[in-house]
Amino acid sequence: MATGTGRGGGRLVCCGLSTLDVQQTVERLPGPDEKVVAQDLDVTFGGPAANAAAVAVALGVPTRLVTALGAGPLADVARAGLEAAGVEVVDLAAGRPDVLPVSTVLVTRATGARAVASVNGARVGDLAAAADVAALVADASAVLVDGHLVGVATPLAAAARARGVPVLLDGGSWKPGTEALLAHVELAVLSADFAVPDGPPGQGRSGAGSGGDGGGAGAASGGAGTDGVDVLLDAVAAHGPRFVARSAGPGPVRVRAATAGGDGVHRTVVRPARLVPGAVVDTLGAGDVLHGAMAAALARGASSLVALAEGVRCATLSVEHRGARGWLAAVRSAPRAG
Repeated sequence: MATGTGRGGGRLVCCGLSTLDVQQTVERLPGPDEKVVAQDLDVTFGGPAANAAAVAVALGVPTRLVTALGAGPLADVARAGLEAAGVEVVDLAAGRPDVLPVSTVLVTRATGARAVASVNGARVGDLAAAADVAALVADASAVLVDGHLVGVATPLAAAARARGVPVLLDGGSWKPGTEALLAHVELAVLSADFAVPDGPPGQGRSGAGSGGDGGGAGAASGGAGTDGVDVLLDAVAAHGPRFVARSAGPGPVRVRAATAGGDGVHRTVVRPARLVPGAVVDTLGAGDVLHGAMAAALARGASSLVALAEGVRCATLSVEHRGARGWLAAVRSAPRAG
């Protein structure tokens, strides 16, 4: 992990999407023209950057969230939730009505699997970096970006990297502006759905070198072979990041890291802990938990691989509880890495 004179004393800055999540638990998903009765209802803030920020605060790292909430009753609910979680909010859309995206989430009770419908960031539109991005990261010891709000995230990431502050990308999917953003990203952790447009054929397909599954929570080991996942990691690394990993749900997280001299590549695997059958309650936000916990560990000074292992550990804990943040009571009592 890069270090520089600009590293702060353990503050994280997250930049990206916030949403209002309407979550209901059902026995099964409805079919066409069918209604089902939900077992419960939860309305709270969500979004990759917002969830990551709340996770980091709960893990003891002060966090500033640079996002777009806007004005109106929906924004008020999200803002109140973020403030209650202890997140410092910088609202780039303050006063603008009907900005906050809304996600509808259906969770299947028996499996914890989720189905999501969302307008994502479409309502936000393009936001230029009107804020003083250098000031926003002046006290940061790590920065997380989620690929949204790239008009702000890109100069913010560039300002952080100029100070030697590590920048982590939550790579849910390739979006307009991702290529320019990656030039200022040091670490990228990708979802299983991430692909580089017009990238190498076969990218993301696991082969014999996938490293299997099982092993201890967050355990790292070598031996990852060359296959489509490695092709994907190489393609993303070509855009700038020196550390690229790809999650795969309960499967192993594949890692590509540049060696200290920058002239070689080290490949390894971080394996989540095995969960007993029936342990999964809700997978909502598990990826956000991974990124938030990893970013918090980076802000505390952990190495890249140790921080990733911490993120994997927390994400595994999270799926045994309801919602993206229901697991935090359990993780507070567990030892932390870094």
